[in-house]
Amino acid sequence: MGKRRTLEKIDQPIRILVTGGFGYVGGRVAQHLVEKGYQVVLGSRKIQSSPDWLPQSEVVQLRWDDEAALAEICNSVNVVIHTAGMNAQDCAFDPVAALEFNGLATARLMRASINEGITKFIYLSTAHVYRSPLVGEIDEKTCPRNLHPYASSHLAGENAVLYGSQNESDFSGIVLRLSNVVGSPVSKDVNCWMLLVNDLCKQAIIERSLTLNGDSKTVRDFVAIRDFCSVIEVLIESNNTSNIVNIGSGKVCTVGEMATKIQSSCLNMLGFEPPIIFKQKPSMNKNLFNLQTSYLDSIGFKFANNFDLEIEQLISFCVKNFPYKS
Repeated sequence: MGKRRTLEKIDQPIRILVTGGFGYVGGRVAQHLVEKGYQVVLGSRKIQSSPDWLPQSEVVQLRWDDEAALAEICNSVNVVIHTAGMNAQDCAFDPVAALEFNGLATARLMRASINEGITKFIYLSTAHVYRSPLVGEIDEKTCPRNLHPYASSHLAGENAVLYGSQNESDFSGIVLRLSNVVGSPVSKDVNCWMLLVNDLCKQAIIERSLTLNGDSKTVRDFVAIRDFCSVIEVLIESNNTSNIVNIGSGKVCTVGEMATKIQSSCLNMLGFEPPIIFKQKPSMNKNLFNLQTSYLDSIGFKFANNFDLEIEQLISFCVKNFPYKS
């Protein structure tokens, strides 16, 4: 059993370790938590100083193959939010590394958390564990079937967290199956520019056009990054009754419709309308897709779904950081 040190620190601000704290989602979550009064420890593979975008934070180096070092870090915090992971492209390129990191490293961190008395561990997985493509009605009870290394390696990490939660009475392991998040990163150096909305906004500024390489009728559920951060805050504070939580806005749209939103925002903000270039002939019909969020619905969580604000701020970020290629 772990040392259960959490209650000894109850009169102090809650200290939260955010792994992948310099990444896309982790960075924004960390900023949000600091704004809400939490003490944040950013976990990184590299030895780094506190970043300019979050000078109040502490930074620790995570050595994923060193369980003693992980335990020492976990000993100093109350909650772990594990957002670090390999992206889909890297997982496809190296499935073995994907399993080692998304699966085994998650298991090591979870075990260190239990041993050091942490009672809440939130793991960022993906809705893509369910199937590829994401179509039809999906809820938290839907059986995961996607064999892509990105999905299967995350599922391995999920299983480790769920096993720990099932077998430790004082440990709550929560798996978040997130759809597609939309919002600006904390830094232009964050590895997020392969994501659809980020890529299109960057294209709009650099190329003055929007190129869609895939099927524009593909349907996705997009989540505003502010809403996602609010979900994290709710889960930290609540006594969770579910170990698997789907995170989707319920507002699906096609890739082509999202490109049109970005096009309109450019016209309203910058006075030009980047043309949309279709590299692939669109399907005749768009697929039906509904990612149900049963647990969030049960606790009354409401998504603001302010996508216009997220897109506008992402465009402004790109204007500031990426020059027009004349």
